[in-house]
Amino acid sequence: MVEESRDDPEDDRLTVKVPETAHQISTDSWFQAGFVLTTGINSVFVLGYSGTIMVPLGWVGGVVGLLLATAISLQANMLVAKLHEFEGKRHIRYRDLAAQIYGREAYYITWALQYVNLFMINIGYLILGGSALKACYVLFNEDHSLKLPHFIAIEGLVCILFAVSTPHLSSLRVWSGCSTVLCLLYIIVACVLATNDGLNAPPRDYSVHWNSTSDRIFSTIGASASLVFAFNTGMLPEIQATVRQPAVRNMLKALYFQFSVGVVPMYAVTFIGYWAYGSSTPTYLLNGASGPVWVKAAANMSASLQAVIALHIFASPTYEYLDTKFGVTGSSLKWKNIAFRLIARGGYLTVSTLVSALLPFLGDFETLTGALSTFPLTFILANHMYLVAKKHKLSSMQRFWHWLNVGFFGLMSLGATIAGIRLIALDSKEYHIFADV
Repeated sequence: MVEESRDDPEDDRLTVKVPETAHQISTDSWFQAGFVLTTGINSVFVLGYSGTIMVPLGWVGGVVGLLLATAISLQANMLVAKLHEFEGKRHIRYRDLAAQIYGREAYYITWALQYVNLFMINIGYLILGGSALKACYVLFNEDHSLKLPHFIAIEGLVCILFAVSTPHLSSLRVWSGCSTVLCLLYIIVACVLATNDGLNAPPRDYSVHWNSTSDRIFSTIGASASLVFAFNTGMLPEIQATVRQPAVRNMLKALYFQFSVGVVPMYAVTFIGYWAYGSSTPTYLLNGASGPVWVKAAANMSASLQAVIALHIFASPTYEYLDTKFGVTGSSLKWKNIAFRLIARGGYLTVSTLVSALLPFLGDFETLTGALSTFPLTFILANHMYLVAKKHKLSSMQRFWHWLNVGFFGLMSLGATIAGIRLIALDSKEYHIFADV
C-alpha cells in the first residue's frame, strides 16, 4: 500500500507501509530460501543453455561470460537483499522497495517490469515442459500425431492443478525437496548421456557460425541476455519475505549457497552438452542425446514435472497479488478459496499456455526476458536504488562503479530488446503459429 508522507512537508517522497498479505512471511530458514533459488538456476532451463548460450558464444565467450555473469549477478542480488529493511521497514515486494526509495511512479513501473519478467519466464517453463513431454512421447510413438502445442496444453493443465493445490510459496517445503531430486535426475542423465556421446563421436565443430555481421552482433547480444537470465529471478524481495529474521543476514547466506554450490550442476550440464555436440547442440539437450529409451523417458518426465514446480515459484508474486487483492483469508482448504484459486490462477495460466503454444521459440523468449526485465530489475534498478539509498555512505569510487553498471546494462538492455524482437520476427516468418518446433 502506498501513501503520502505527512511527517515532513519538505519531503515529497512517498513512503510505503508494510502491506498486508494473504501469504505467509518470515517462516522459512535461509537454507530453504537457498534451495528455492538453486531450483531456479537449475530448473529445466539448464537443458537449453548449451544451445542458447554456448553455441552463439563459443568456448571462450561462453565460459568467460558465464563466470562474469555469476559474479555480477551475485553482487547485484546482494545489493537488493541489503535494502530489504531500508529505513527500518521490511519490504516484501520489489515494487514496495522501489516506491520507498523513489516514489509512487517507481511503484507502478517496477510492478510492470516485474510481472512482464515473471510472465515471460513462465512462458519459457511451459515451452520447456511441453518439449520434455513431447520428447518422451516420440520415444514410444512413431506416428507423431500429437504436436508440441498439444503437450504445452497438457503441461499448462498440470500447472493449473498444482497451483490450485499449493496455496503459497512457503507451502513448497516438501516440493522443494522433490524439485531438487528431479533436477538431479535430468541433469545427471543429460551429463552421462552427453559424455557417452562425446566420447564416441568424431571431432566436433566448435566454431561460431554467422550469416552476416549484423547476425553476429545480435546473436552475441541475445546470448548475453540469456547469460543474465540464467542467474536471476526478478523476485528476490518476495523470496526474502519468506525468510526468518535476521532477514538480511539469512538472505545473504542463501545467495552464497545459490552462487557457490548451486551453480555447479548448471555449469556441468552446460559445458558437457556443448563439448559433446559442438555447434550442432540442440536448444533442448535431451533431444540430441542417445541412450536407453527408459532412461531418456525418465529424464524427460522429471524435466516436465520440475518445470511445474519451478513455474509455481515464479508465478507466486502474481498469485499473492490476486489473493491479497480479493481478500482471500482462512484455511486454504475452504471450498471458497479453492474455487478462487481455480478461477484466478487457472485464468492466468490459461493465457500463459496459449501464448506459449502460439510462439514456442524458447531461445527468443530467454533473450527478450533478459532484455525487457532482467537487465532493468536486477542490474539497472538494483545499482541505482543502492546509489540513492546509500548516497551519503559511498565513496566516489563506489559511486562510479554503480553508475558504470547502470549505464552499461542500460545499453545492453536496449540492444538485447532489439535482438530479441528481431529473433522472434525471423522465427515467426520461418514457422507458423502453433508451430511444432
